[in-house]
Amino acid sequence: MEEEVKIRYEPFKELVIMQCTRFSTIEELARFTAIIAGGKPSGLYWAEGVAFLYFPLTATTDAAAKELIENRRVYWTFLSYAPMPTYKPQVEIKEKIIIPVINLSSNKFFKKVAQWLKEQIK
Repeated sequence: MEEEVKIRYEPFKELVIMQCTRFSTIEELARFTAIIAGGKPSGLYWAEGVAFLYFPLTATTDAAAKELIENRRVYWTFLSYAPMPTYKPQVEIKEKIIIPVINLSSNKFFKKVAQWLKEQIK
């Protein structure tokens, strides 16, 4: 007899951003992305007219795991962003480096993040 699999969706309740940096142009953000990645492949995320890059706090400590599981709270140690009104699948900077951009506008969580970032731009 096969056990029935239950699937439940429980989105995060809260996002805590510990550091946040705004760049005035997508090119500046893309250049920063290329530098911070140290030559390794890296990309940007896009939703609601904003491009961004984030670094999550990994849930490797008991405290972080507890926050994630019990409180559905996630921490990003660093977030950088720039206005990008129209989605483009890539940004090329003057150093001829191409940074891919992933459209996350179908994800409710990232849409909320982008909406919050747009409020910060004003």
